[in-house]
Amino acid sequence: MNPLANEWPIKHRADACAVTNRAFSDGEQFYTLLFREGTGFRREDMSEEAWAARNENIRPFSFWKTRYEPPAAAPPEPLAKESAEELLRRLLAGNRQPNACYVLAAMLERKRILKPIKAERGAGFQLAGSTSSASDVLPPLIYEHVKSGDVLIVPDVELRLDELDSVQQEIATLLNTVEE
Repeated sequence: MNPLANEWPIKHRADACAVTNRAFSDGEQFYTLLFREGTGFRREDMSEEAWAARNENIRPFSFWKTRYEPPAAAPPEPLAKESAEELLRRLLAGNRQPNACYVLAAMLERKRILKPIKAERGAGFQLAGSTSSASDVLPPLIYEHVKSGDVLIVPDVELRLDELDSVQQEIATLLNTVEE
């Protein structure tokens, strides 16, 4: 455990020189200076030009030279929330592709957009044109949209793990056609 982090909060590395306000470029070398101020420390990050032109009579408590690495970009959302929700609503309205509906509903449940509601036994879900008998029909999964309160009824298809890859490809294809 680093006692310095608990006792003296020091700001994170800057993306620009404290003296010139010029943004650091990827791989550029710069200096970090720590100055003691009261009961804590103040951090300054300086370009090499600002370091060379500094007043040498002002001495930092500590300093070091390092290479600038820009912060990593946030990874893109693998699936836009609105697109997944819109696609689920469209598929449910058309009473099509129950496997895709099941996976989309599970994804939106994980993102806490949909909340599962306990379903009563006895109400079966059958897709239009299905040749299943009433005894083969599974009870539906019932979800409530957290913000709007809308109720979505999703068929429980009891998807197996070996079917998941093909359903994910199906969803990716469907989403690409939605966004175009």
